[in-house]
Amino acid sequence: MFTFNTSIIAAIGVWLLVLIGLFLFNEAVRRNDKAGFFAFVVLPIVLTILWFTTLKETTYTDWFHLAKVYSSDAGSIGFWMIGHYTRKDKETGEVTWRLADNKIALCFPPLILAINILEAVIRDFEVGSLGLNLEENGGQILLSGSWNYLNGIAGIFLILTITGWFGIKVRKPSPKDGSKDMLWPDMLWFWIIAYDIWNFAYTYNCLPGHAWYCGVALLIAPTLCSFTVGKGAWLQHRAYTLAIWCMFAQTFPAFQDTSIFAVNSTYNPAIYTFFGVAALVSNVAVFAYMVYKVVKTKRNPYTSELYTDLEEYKKINDMAS
Repeated sequence: MFTFNTSIIAAIGVWLLVLIGLFLFNEAVRRNDKAGFFAFVVLPIVLTILWFTTLKETTYTDWFHLAKVYSSDAGSIGFWMIGHYTRKDKETGEVTWRLADNKIALCFPPLILAINILEAVIRDFEVGSLGLNLEENGGQILLSGSWNYLNGIAGIFLILTITGWFGIKVRKPSPKDGSKDMLWPDMLWFWIIAYDIWNFAYTYNCLPGHAWYCGVALLIAPTLCSFTVGKGAWLQHRAYTLAIWCMFAQTFPAFQDTSIFAVNSTYNPAIYTFFGVAALVSNVAVFAYMVYKVVKTKRNPYTSELYTDLEEYKKINDMAS
């Protein structure tokens, strides 16, 4: 499935460092609003100047990498603002208005998520249509096949199953965790797992030289957080970790491409097909479950929350302020 430029023990060790680093970064920025502002506003401005000046000969300049960097950072800024932007009465200091209560603002998270998925769907279809046979394209050696179309279709189902657009809430601080996470109670474990399978298949299809890190570590970090200390805020965790990883990869592309820590695909068609089928089956299953719930509850899955009867939904909803 993967070929390593160094020993597998060293590769796993570096992979663990990446995973731990992403997890700890996410913990820092979600618990400290100033750290979040620095990471998603100040740092990208500084790095952008470097990318187009000092580092312009080594960094990625194709549309997809740049779109991924800026869309993930835009999502992070938006999610950070939903959690933290409020207005207070000048005399009493009490909060009189929250961005999290604005219905228009609540359209932003699902919209940026759908756009992010759509970018990858387009790329999967593009790679499939090019008929590449271990040829370079977009800085990667790619193998086109039916798996690109299987995964592209899975991504479309994934977009269709983004439910509860207006059900996003802010986590109320607790003695153990003062963060103001952007909670999405209707985005539950089955959708997250289906997303992870689809996204891994996408990275393996279209970024095979990066899949060891951005297709495994980068997916596990936010999922692990959302199932443990940061329940209900998977999308926020995903955006935060994706943004910092994209900035790192944009600044140090050699880490994944040419260093001894680079990890490549074996380009085995059977593996591509397996994950393409797994992505499509899992996302069709989530879609079928969504349709079942829509028929049973007679709710619109996009304008209202759909999974309110599930225990996991109730636990996350109870955490909201």
